[in-house]
Amino acid sequence: MTIGALNNYRRIVIKIGSALLVDRAQGLKQVWLTSLAADIAALQAQGVEVLVVSSGAVALGRTVLGLPSGTLKLEESQASAAAGQIALAKAYADVLGAHQIMAGQVLLTLSDTEERRRYLNARATIETLLKLKAVPIINENDTVATNEIRYGDNDRLAARVATMIGADLLILLSDIDGLYTAPPHKDPNALFLPVVEAITPDIEAMAGAAASELSRGGMKTKLDAGKIANAAGTAMIITSGTRMSPLAAIDRGERSTLFKASNAPVNAWKVWISGHLDAAGQLVIDDGALQALKSGKSLLPAGVREVRGDFQRGDTVSILNLEGREVARGLAGYDAADAVKIAGHKSGEIEEILGYFARSSMVHRNDLVIRGNRAQGLTSAEGEMCDAG
Repeated sequence: MTIGALNNYRRIVIKIGSALLVDRAQGLKQVWLTSLAADIAALQAQGVEVLVVSSGAVALGRTVLGLPSGTLKLEESQASAAAGQIALAKAYADVLGAHQIMAGQVLLTLSDTEERRRYLNARATIETLLKLKAVPIINENDTVATNEIRYGDNDRLAARVATMIGADLLILLSDIDGLYTAPPHKDPNALFLPVVEAITPDIEAMAGAAASELSRGGMKTKLDAGKIANAAGTAMIITSGTRMSPLAAIDRGERSTLFKASNAPVNAWKVWISGHLDAAGQLVIDDGALQALKSGKSLLPAGVREVRGDFQRGDTVSILNLEGREVARGLAGYDAADAVKIAGHKSGEIEEILGYFARSSMVHRNDLVIRGNRAQGLTSAEGEMCDAG
């Protein structure tokens, strides 16, 4: 199969399952993790931004705490996560630090990607870590998540993170080397599929169940993750993580399944912004700012002539040109009171004006949709908006 060298991708999210990281009897698989860190360092040296979505806190914590095998009660899982997360974070910091790479821990719950303000905060944190050349280590916050609000597996969490930060590739490292026409441990005649053009009902029918007590996911959740990622324009690879240096193995052409990104990705986040939210306020911008938006840039305070309405950070605002016509819509990066103070000023003046510096953009390009000729033919849910970048 031809996946292409991983250094051809700009931003990669790597999901690591518990069974790869933790041995039930011996604990953390240190040698394997060291080999993965070398892979990550090699990619980063070639200009690829890498994020890790890591399971393992509960599995490692239950080993540290000496809990027996079998299903844990919710409070036991949360206690295991509390103990295991400390050890897991230190392990990542140590193996990446050996390559002079900083690791940054980010713990998320479902509501962090569902609620607009918390989504913005989480994404801003991750983007800043990447800008500083650190590797974000992301996990579901199992110490507080409950059965009602948790993602249920880190495959889907990884897909949500990948779409949130605009990754172009999601790699799911697992105990299986890709997708087969049937679970290969049950059907010796199962055929391996090197490339999946689209996740159809027939493809979904090939999924099996989770194979390990350390794993909450199975092939079904991986395909669910693939649907989330592919629809947003992110390709996905499923491959075995049981071998040493699993990312280098992909580059060597060892067995893996590539799920191609949609040729016409739908950015559900921007559709939601443009078609399903009432604007809480308005920003009037000058012609220079409008041209910047059309070229795919964020809206900076310097280009804002007037701020109208009483909105909060994360609320939807309508962006108007000098003639009063709506030219874009997006999520506000500042509360209205602060937006009024910094409107018309350069980003370098924000800290002096407000007494703090939160972000340079009034509306970030990832939270912005603009009107344009390309919008013709979009669905009614998308209105007349088109993607700014």
